[in-house]
Amino acid sequence: MPAPALILHGGAGARRSHDYSAEVVHMRQVVQAMAARLNEGLPALDAVVEAVVMLEESGLYVAGRGSSPNLAGEYELDASLMDGPTRKAGAVAALQGFASPIRAARAVMDHTPHVLLAGSGAARFAAEQGLDPITDPEAWFTRAGQGEDNHPPGHAPTLAHGTVGCCVLDDQGRLAAATSTGGVFGKLPGRVGDTPIPAAGVWADADVAVSSTGQGEYFLRTAAAAQVSWRVRSGSPVDLAARAVIDEIGTLGGDGGLIALDRHGRHADPFNSQGMKRAWLSPDGAVGVDVFGR
Repeated sequence: MPAPALILHGGAGARRSHDYSAEVVHMRQVVQAMAARLNEGLPALDAVVEAVVMLEESGLYVAGRGSSPNLAGEYELDASLMDGPTRKAGAVAALQGFASPIRAARAVMDHTPHVLLAGSGAARFAAEQGLDPITDPEAWFTRAGQGEDNHPPGHAPTLAHGTVGCCVLDDQGRLAAATSTGGVFGKLPGRVGDTPIPAAGVWADADVAVSSTGQGEYFLRTAAAAQVSWRVRSGSPVDLAARAVIDEIGTLGGDGGLIALDRHGRHADPFNSQGMKRAWLSPDGAVGVDVFGR
């Protein structure tokens, strides 16, 4: 069996004019914490949830606590996860009122026959599952991402974005992936991007796990996450497969990036934006963190 490996991202909206010292320290801490858990035998599916919860709770990224409101002043959050061995998936879209969208997505996977719950139905289900509510949104949310590609309307190009995600290979050779987001800044109420959609914002099977970040409409139009898998299963190395998908998105006029991890523990992290916050654990135990390097 392979040694555990992991890669996570904190969004592809990074700009060179912004200081990411806090995010770099935090991402390294998350990877180190998860390395210890994986070495204890934590399954990949549990690991991606734990890692993404840590990213959501930090308030440093445009997901979970770091989200910003839509044009109606409401916080609508999305998340999804996928288990490689079983292809089981769970997701929530336009979820309001709960601290951890990825925990809600995991509950959908574990406690319903469905893949995706949205809006008021997702919120009602999250309450029934006893998930932590947000009682004071204005005090809770940090509106992370100011100074990135994540400005409100009038301050940056349309579809400014931010997301977090994680891909894991555990010591039993199982792959899993998870993605969570507050969505594009200044989005229309009810807008749903790629994050809660398996094949676009997340994917995991026996060969590769993928989490997307960027202008979700383009990742939806290209089935970005699943396309990486199709390319890998057709014989392409994971780095070339992932880069080809981001190049296609760029050709269509979109920007962003993705992280991918194959069954051998090899990872890829291409992006066509200025930067993408990401960190990884290699099978040899090495930990890396980067924002702007290719």
